Amino acid sequence: MLPQVTATRYVTPLREGGSLPGLMEADDFGTYVVKFRGAGQGRKALVAEVISARLARVCGLLVPDLVAVDLDPGLAAGEPDQEIQDLLRASGGLNLGVDFLAGAVDFDAAAAGVSGELAGRIIWFDALVSNADRSWRNPNMLFWREGLYLIDHGATLTYQHRWESAGAAAGRRYDIADHALVGCAPWIEDADRLLADRITPEVLREAVAAVPDEWLEPEPGLDRPAAVRQAHVRQLTARLENREAWLTGLREMASQPGLPRREAAAPVRPFWLTPSPRRRTIGSGGTTTRNPPRIPPGETIPRNPPRIPPGGTTPRNPPRIPPGGTTPRNPPQDGEVAR
Repeated sequence: MLPQVTATRYVTPLREGGSLPGLMEADDFGTYVVKFRGAGQGRKALVAEVISARLARVCGLLVPDLVAVDLDPGLAAGEPDQEIQDLLRASGGLNLGVDFLAGAVDFDAAAAGVSGELAGRIIWFDALVSNADRSWRNPNMLFWREGLYLIDHGATLTYQHRWESAGAAAGRRYDIADHALVGCAPWIEDADRLLADRITPEVLREAVAAVPDEWLEPEPGLDRPAAVRQAHVRQLTARLENREAWLTGLREMASQPGLPRREAAAPVRPFWLTPSPRRRTIGSGGTTTRNPPRIPPGETIPRNPPRIPPGGTTPRNPPRIPPGGTTPRNPPQDGEVAR
């Protein structure tokens, strides 16, 4: 089962998502992106999130930690937005919490580089769970701490929305024409050899077992949570056994010569790390001009060179100070004779 926490404060809505998720704090001092059971996508989207995230980790892919968030509808009273109030009141009980990755950066399909090995594993996983939401327009991937994290799997396992025709989905082709990683030369065959044996019946049972009972809505012929779990295991097992039907399409699409091959963009340093065009740093704390004067061999720069007054010039052969001597406080000026 998922770890369980209790929501303590609603922080802010995240209106980028269609289900209006919200940022919430919990009693474990964690901050979570909460996806609500009362949202338009319903509890089946939460089921898909949990099962797909578990399978992604088995495939060696990064996903944020998930928890079940117990929500008291009474928290709605403190929200000024009527839409948020209605959503919180409709979501009493357990909701899905996704660990908030502070400082994460959105994946840019046109710029970021991903290896063919990683691209192949992600596409193979998306094909297994029939992910309809990983296009270049909406990649649903984040860079965080130098890792690529997969998020938002509510649009996977679409067969559960129509159990009476779920059998036909087992061998359905998976279209990657608009997939965010299709231009990264994905290693489909390598991914299949590596991952197919990892998705065992035991792995599938454990992934489905992580879903809270109250999210497993009864269906015709599936009147108990245990029956719904078994149906998920059967369906995903059939999908895996029929993978040659969808692997063929992946191979054909990934090998098309017209696909854009996106390469890693040159690293761009933040402006505040870029050296000044006028000065550059040397040593630890010292600076020098970009084009410093050349020093003839054998000569050195004086440690404390004389200060030159405005408009003055440095004498060609300045007077030498004998050992132990000192420079006069008011040296004679031109035309004067020292006393």
